[in-house]
Amino acid sequence: MNIIFAGTPEFAAVALDALIAAGHDIALVLTQPDRPAGRGMKLQPSAVKQVALRHGIAVAQPHSLRLDGKYPDEAEAARQAIAATGADVMVVAAYGLILPQWTLDAPRRGCLNIHASLLPRWRGAAPIHRAIEAGDTQTGITIMQMDAGLDTGDMLLVEDEPVTAHDTTATLHDRLAALGGRLIVQALAQAAQGPLHATPQPEAGVTYAHKIDKREAAIDWHLPAAQIERRIRAFDPFPGATTQSGDESIKVWQAETTDAQARAAAQAGEVLEATPDGILVACGPEGLQTLRLQVLQRAGGKRLAAGDFLRGHALPVGGVLGSSTSRET
Repeated sequence: MNIIFAGTPEFAAVALDALIAAGHDIALVLTQPDRPAGRGMKLQPSAVKQVALRHGIAVAQPHSLRLDGKYPDEAEAARQAIAATGADVMVVAAYGLILPQWTLDAPRRGCLNIHASLLPRWRGAAPIHRAIEAGDTQTGITIMQMDAGLDTGDMLLVEDEPVTAHDTTATLHDRLAALGGRLIVQALAQAAQGPLHATPQPEAGVTYAHKIDKREAAIDWHLPAAQIERRIRAFDPFPGATTQSGDESIKVWQAETTDAQARAAAQAGEVLEATPDGILVACGPEGLQTLRLQVLQRAGGKRLAAGDFLRGHALPVGGVLGSSTSRET
């Protein structure tokens, strides 16, 4: 089967590797333009482009596929490259660009999307983050026939994946990426034998996984402890849950809820205890719940267990995280 692949990050690169390993002919790869990255902010190719180059696959990197948009020449060049492949199908995984109708119509059998949720839950850009943030215990992969809507197409294959109480976006991402690669290979094998059974998405249960905004990273200590703990895991590795200690920004990478109750006079964000076992912080709407911070990171530093962190940075009991000053007594 002659395939075009459209994708950008590591999640998509895993699927591309799986297709190549299964012996599929990838006629063309579409991926986003190289972006500045790293300390030197040098242009870096996407994870998908790196896979394509290793295998000698042609790559197109338009800024947009809209023929009437800001980059019409790039879109037209991409249109011609797509048409020249005579592709049977386009596989799409976390590409990051909107596919106009002409793109959806170009392959003989349309476009198949690898989506990291059990649709219709978590349509949109950040389904893995939002599943963890919401406390979902189950997610998965949906292989979908794309249409003009936002992740609204008919479902072709679906497989569940448990979400554990310790999963971060990083750990769940890796399992879902592997599952997505396996399912798209399975879907194409079935498609080679005949039409795939398509199931419309149910109208009930639709939720949207909005793109992660860096401003969400700031920990709101007035939230319930369990919600803060989930957000810490959801924002690992990006953007990283942050709080202020004095004038310094600190990232929190691991925490646990506790049965300990803060005293009635405690403020949300107040440090109640700082020991090698962790930093106990008051939180919740009334400041009566507690969260134990276990892994932290200073700006420019490494992730450290609480005991190691405290040896280089004091968090005085009575200080209030998220505030530029300590709590007055």
